[in-house]
Amino acid sequence: MCNNLLQFAHVYAWAREHDRSVMSMRFSYKYRFFKICHTKYTSFPMYLFAKYAAALRLLPTARFKQNDDPAVSEQLMVRHKHVVVSGWFCRWYDLFLKYRSEICDLFTIDSQYSTAVSQRMSQCEAEPCNDRVRLGVHIRRGDYKDFQGGKYFYSDEKYAAYIDAFAQMMQGKQVEVYLSTNDPEVTADKFRTLVKQPNAHIHLLGGNAVEDLFMLSECDYVMGPPSTYSLVAVMYRDIPLLRMDTAPADALTIEDFKLFDYWFRRII
Repeated sequence: MCNNLLQFAHVYAWAREHDRSVMSMRFSYKYRFFKICHTKYTSFPMYLFAKYAAALRLLPTARFKQNDDPAVSEQLMVRHKHVVVSGWFCRWYDLFLKYRSEICDLFTIDSQYSTAVSQRMSQCEAEPCNDRVRLGVHIRRGDYKDFQGGKYFYSDEKYAAYIDAFAQMMQGKQVEVYLSTNDPEVTADKFRTLVKQPNAHIHLLGGNAVEDLFMLSECDYVMGPPSTYSLVAVMYRDIPLLRMDTAPADALTIEDFKLFDYWFRRII
């Protein structure tokens, strides 16, 4: 979902800079959780039209695959008024950042998902507290068992060590820890056992992908392995993000949490 979001956002930014209209084929029929899904032209009929027009070569396709020359593909986009853009390697970082506020607005999460999550987070924090901070923890499993040889398939114990390190940095504050995971074996009770710092309060809302994305976006800090999911979560409000492969838990500092535009150019 978030790979597709970032891919489209690059194309959107290019189109805005060149005074073009743009529609998302993927968000026309899939991941229909966002404001963009309810905008003009973002619909299943338009998806079918673009898909088959490209297949029948009625529309040219600018391809941004790994071995394609992006300059050649961009020139095709410049020459043709109507074009389909395909591939994961379309990148216009500066334009993305220029139009970032519009991109965030387009991908506002529908209230039917965000409202319920906000209510549940408020319930988790019902106990009065003068100084609390929210930490979102993205526990990525599933396909990460094989991705790059499993180097980012971290154990519960490793995540707990990072939570402890963060909570220790936040002594005097109540740390509300919100776990987001695609692993059904993860439980809040296990993490309450593993995490030793008494100021860390563990929560597992068990939401779906878009609900957990909103939950992470509502936190004050986020940590996890390299992933576009946590990257998109911090994009909305420029939340400090720790990529756990870049700093050991036993030497963690607040400076290891960096903002969106830093990690954005360092996607793995």
